[in-house]
Amino acid sequence: MESCFDTQMTSLGSVEVSLMEMGFGHFGCSHYRRRCKIRAPCCDEIFDCRHCHNESKNSLEVDPLNRHDIPRHDLKTVICSLCNTEQDVQQKCIHCGVCMGKYYCSKCKFFDDDVSKNQYHCDKCGICRTGGEENFFHCNKCGCCYSRLLKDSHICVERAMHHNCPVCFEVNLNDTEDLNKYVKLLCFMVATFFHFCLQYLFDTTKDITVLPCGHTIHLECVKEMAQHFQYSCPVCSKSYCDMSCVWQKLDQEVSSTPMPQVYKNKMVWILCNDCGETSEVNFHIVAHKCLKCNSYNTRQTRGGPASCSSRIGEMVR
Repeated sequence: MESCFDTQMTSLGSVEVSLMEMGFGHFGCSHYRRRCKIRAPCCDEIFDCRHCHNESKNSLEVDPLNRHDIPRHDLKTVICSLCNTEQDVQQKCIHCGVCMGKYYCSKCKFFDDDVSKNQYHCDKCGICRTGGEENFFHCNKCGCCYSRLLKDSHICVERAMHHNCPVCFEVNLNDTEDLNKYVKLLCFMVATFFHFCLQYLFDTTKDITVLPCGHTIHLECVKEMAQHFQYSCPVCSKSYCDMSCVWQKLDQEVSSTPMPQVYKNKMVWILCNDCGETSEVNFHIVAHKCLKCNSYNTRQTRGGPASCSSRIGEMVR
């Protein structure tokens, strides 16, 4: 026979479950499903999340000198989406008791109802990441979290993600505290002209890939580069995929393109972008081949007219 105590505990448990699920999936924005809004400590305005704030405050309609990102860790208060009670940052509303986010990080002051992302907080990164803590490790030299699949195979690059994407050039104007207004204005004018975003690779919401050379870039940007037949890292110029088939095609084109007599004995020095070796080779208008690794991803450093390396792009079309 069930006791009164057991009945009471069952009732309390049901209430707890009810508050955990109340309003679930019905509130939030395009970035996060959550049952609270935030009051930005920088401008004292209310937004659904920090991304909503940053998009609004960095839009083209805002005076460039007034554009800014929210200091995410300085958040002080949130507003419950169900009862509109403003309160200190915490997971459960002090008024109606609803859970404002199934995933809650008190360090980042971050809420998210979509726990399928497998969020976790990395103390060394200082932010929350997605994908499951068991699937990632923090590389102290690179200064960021990488997939465990890369633990023994990636090339370390110091502070690998603490920079702008080298393709779309996402920028973070809060990285340097003493950045003066005139530099800010110039950066925003450039960003506005080229439609750049305003955030680092380090905390971007877009997917990132690590190239074989160790440099990081948006996955979307790598795919766009491939569509334009660009297969070298935009930072160090090393090939990021197997180019052996392209080099074979270039071998055939070089052999089938005889140089005029005046250039037949012309020698030039080249630097290989893939292996870093320098070589003295016969000048050719199509491309120059590295004598060590057989790559055509080279640049001419001395001697004769510059060769037309754009042929590499044509070979893969």
